[in-house]
Amino acid sequence: MTDATRADTALLLMDLQPAILANYQDAEYLPRIARALAAARAAALPVIWVRVAFRNGYPEVARDNPVFAGISRSGRLTETGADTQIHPDLDVQPQDVLITKRRFSAFAGSDLDVVLRAAGVRHLVLAGVSTSGVVLSTVRLAADLDYRLTVLTDGCLDGDAEVHRVLTEKVFPRQATVRSVDDWVASLAG
Repeated sequence: MTDATRADTALLLMDLQPAILANYQDAEYLPRIARALAAARAAALPVIWVRVAFRNGYPEVARDNPVFAGISRSGRLTETGADTQIHPDLDVQPQDVLITKRRFSAFAGSDLDVVLRAAGVRHLVLAGVSTSGVVLSTVRLAADLDYRLTVLTDGCLDGDAEVHRVLTEKVFPRQATVRSVDDWVASLAG
């Protein structure tokens, strides 16, 4: 990656919250994310964290929404709850931007697009949980908004390995460059 392309690039880390990550068993996942994060910082790329969270009382959740209505009945994922904070093993810095979203896509119910445009970001490097949730929804909407996209295949997790494979090998390459964390980290060093 050249300095010219770095100037408009940001690392977007999505839904890396304790309550969400607890559903996945990959001991190497957070270390991979930490490598991507360290590389982004070394290259002076902006880091944007996206979390899913709701106001107390869940005014954003329609009772007809099968996924989010279930969350609202559970009493989880409120803005101030521990389960909506970024995982404590990850290094959030004061200069990082924290975006709160209300749906699957990082853009839905958030000010992400406003933040990106204000910073002159046109290229997003995406990682997060889950591949078939936040990553898929964000790739689709970001592509429609004309962002250039890179998806870090092993920076994403999904509960279904076959769904992850199909998305990263067949669907995402239509709208994004798909590469491993280590390959992307190496591209920043060279």
